[in-house]
Amino acid sequence: MKIAVFVSGNGTNLQALIDSVSKGTLKAEIALVVSDKENAFALKRAKDAGIETFVIDRNKFDSRESFDKEISKALDKRDIKGIILAGFMRILSEYFVRKYKNKIINIHPSLLPLFKGTSAIKDAYDSGAKKTGVTIHFVDEKLDNGPIILQETVEISKDDTKETLEEKIHKVEHKLYPKAIQLFVEGRLKIVEKKVKIEEE
Repeated sequence: MKIAVFVSGNGTNLQALIDSVSKGTLKAEIALVVSDKENAFALKRAKDAGIETFVIDRNKFDSRESFDKEISKALDKRDIKGIILAGFMRILSEYFVRKYKNKIINIHPSLLPLFKGTSAIKDAYDSGAKKTGVTIHFVDEKLDNGPIILQETVEISKDDTKETLEEKIHKVEHKLYPKAIQLFVEGRLKIVEKKVKIEEE
């Protein structure tokens, strides 16, 4: 299966996926890496792995939908069957989400529905919560909302700083995301009444 990974920044989750493909634990082809930032370090990771990149500047489009339609053309041309968000810092238009319904997967650094939004790690840390975690979910029209595929808890110890907590969360992300995407590639994720059922092999 050909997948596209959407990035805006450093791309540590992209690297985890690239490594999983090369190890054979993720049996998919990362056919395209899409970024809205031309200086994203994730693009260097893609180029180093020989993966085609597609950089698109949101400022050149008059609406979110026209921006997404341009991305959509690039995906369709390459026969992309799965869209993986890995630190892509833009909200997708309803047009895009509807077009690729149940084919867009996102990773979020909290146990959704807790701590939605872009500062989830800081919010969890500042809240005094004893635990947070990682959620992988299908994307729907609402922010950090769609059906949950996998979740894993991360304990927040009294000795943690925001930085050590972030490291712990990233470690879980890099293990969990390839696993969730492999389930998707195998066609084992079924959505029943807004819940994800993982079918047996």
